[in-house]
Order: sequence, then structure tokens, then C-alpha cells
Amino acid sequence: MTHPSGIPLFERFFRSVASIDIDKNDVRRFHDFVDERIDAIAIAGRNSAKSNGRDVVVPQDLPITKGVQERMREFDALDEAEDVRELLRQVVRRPPGDVTFAEDTEQLLPELFGGLSVALASSFRVVDPSVTKPSSELWDRVFIIFRLIF
Repeated sequence: MTHPSGIPLFERFFRSVASIDIDKNDVRRFHDFVDERIDAIAIAGRNSAKSNGRDVVVPQDLPITKGVQERMREFDALDEAEDVRELLRQVVRRPPGDVTFAEDTEQLLPELFGGLSVALASSFRVVDPSVTKPSSELWDRVFIIFRLIF
């Protein structure tokens, strides 16, 4: 999605959240990250549901920390939030075949990934406070941090 200013959606999003500029390669990295996180969260949710005797993943099964909940609220306040939600509803990859989400869990996913996206974008400033254009190495570092935590 492109804004009337001509700036594509995720470029505006990263600029709004962390005052950093990303390019098309970065957007591709970001999409790969989102796909990876969907699988990880879906599997964690599936495992939690199974341990509670259910086949369907409900929102309580998802590994949503207090910090991610706070980032979800920050996401909701962004001007770009509705456009990001709509895009995520269209392009986010479905979970692995052995995972079934309840309807309210499906509806929560754009918010969850919006919150994770805010956390990801904000992480660049934590790792390198002076960054304006993240390098491949910086993307790798931030992804490592997320993989260690989530």
C-alpha cells in the first residue's frame, strides 16, 4: 500500500515508529520475519491448547507478554495502524496446517503482529541509537534478539 505522499506503507510505519528509513530489501526481510514469527507463535499456541485439552488455539494460548501488549497499544495509536491491519489481513501467511485458530484468535493476529512490528522497529534504536538506515548486520542482530526472546 502506498500513501498519497508516495511512500509505501511499511516505510512510513518504520519512519513513524523509530525514525528510520528502510528500503524494499528491508521490507522483504520484515515480511520474512513476520512469517517466521507466525509459525513460532502458532506452534506455541498449539502446544498450549493441547496441554489444556483443546484442538483450537484461543487468544489465551498465544505467548503474549506484557511488553507485547504495550506495543499492541502503541500500534493501535499509530496513524498507519488501520492500513497495516488491512494489509496484514490480506498477506499474513496462515499458520502451519496442524494449527487451528479460533475466530477471536484470528481477529487478534493483526494486532499481535502490529505490536511485534512496533517492538521490532523500536529495537533498532535500542541496538544503535544513531541509526537512520539499518544495515543488514543490524537487521540480523535485531532478529537474533527476537529469536532469543520469542
